[in-house]
Amino acid sequence: MLPRIKIIYENGAIGAAVPSPDGLLGIVCTAVAVPDKFSLVTPYLLRSFDGLSLLGITVANNPALHKLLREFYAEAGDGTEVWIYGVPNTVNMTDMLDVTKANARALMEAARGNLRGLIVSYLPAEGYTPVIVDGLDGDVYTAMAKGQELAKWSAETKYAPVFVIIEGRGYSGSVIALKDLSTAANNSVGILIGDTVKNSGGAAMGLLAGRIAKVPVHRNIGRVRDGAIATTTAFIKDTIVELADIESIHNKGYITLRSYAGRSGYFFTDDPLATGPTDDYKYLARRRTIDKAYRIAYDTLLEELLSEIPVTDSGQLQPIIVKTWQGRVERAIATAMTANGELSADVTDPNDRGVICVIDEQQNVVSTSRIVVQLRVRPFGYARYVDVLLGFTTTNV
Repeated sequence: MLPRIKIIYENGAIGAAVPSPDGLLGIVCTAVAVPDKFSLVTPYLLRSFDGLSLLGITVANNPALHKLLREFYAEAGDGTEVWIYGVPNTVNMTDMLDVTKANARALMEAARGNLRGLIVSYLPAEGYTPVIVDGLDGDVYTAMAKGQELAKWSAETKYAPVFVIIEGRGYSGSVIALKDLSTAANNSVGILIGDTVKNSGGAAMGLLAGRIAKVPVHRNIGRVRDGAIATTTAFIKDTIVELADIESIHNKGYITLRSYAGRSGYFFTDDPLATGPTDDYKYLARRRTIDKAYRIAYDTLLEELLSEIPVTDSGQLQPIIVKTWQGRVERAIATAMTANGELSADVTDPNDRGVICVIDEQQNVVSTSRIVVQLRVRPFGYARYVDVLLGFTTTNV
């Protein structure tokens, strides 16, 4: 076995340096090649919506891709980097995310592990008849499993964790038929239902990607204070959001669109991933938070790989070495995350940085050449339910 650093995600603890490109996303989607300008199965890095014209991408030759990127930049703003990777309509979302095939994986490798998330969208050929399974095109659910496998591969093999958001294509309009995602175990994958146009068959993947790209890792994409998303229309299949059964879609574990009384515009309902309610990484904000901590820990500890480790006469770690390693990891995460408001630190305790690194001194590194590091970061809580007890009073207290 080659010398290496291995970080293992732990689950169940919650119960219910150089700035990194935290919002850098890769979009894998159906497209049509533009001769001499835009080739399929080729990665491209965009920095503005105007970049589409350089690639020859127009509403006429690539309507779905053009819409996706127009909505992405309407939400994220020009200057936001995003990778795109077009595939022919013979490649469905399951194939796009299959780690054994050079689609999403090829894009991730071209981006040299810098992608934080993948956005997947599919536009079938005209005449395509979806096979509806549990209320969606069956391709959605098989892609969900492939997306989880791809995310696991990226974290374990490339040390570059990612999340995946899949287009909830082919929604039948039957909430009852939808699969309950809380029974799944795909804590790196989410599914979006709802679009900015009626009966599109797809979802507003550009708006979702744009909101993710512009907010920090700890931020819920549905936070009302951040304002409405960049659209004046929103539909669930052929029904305007205001009249759709949004709550039931949300309760099944999907990301979707909603409106609020007293607020103009539309918002994302929440940021659930396709896993159970007790999973620590049930929500995208927590997934992005833990993935950022993963990358920082890996980068910090990589500096120590194959270093000489002074030990005691029994072959165990010396306390000074333990404290040095612990301090380096905690400082790196506190500097890159806590200082930016991305971890929850106790403001009444000046020594609390929202991160704890523990290394057992009793480990015999001479005999095992292995050091186990326990790392914990503290996420934020989120005001999902606010109950107000309202009544009259006849006094001032």
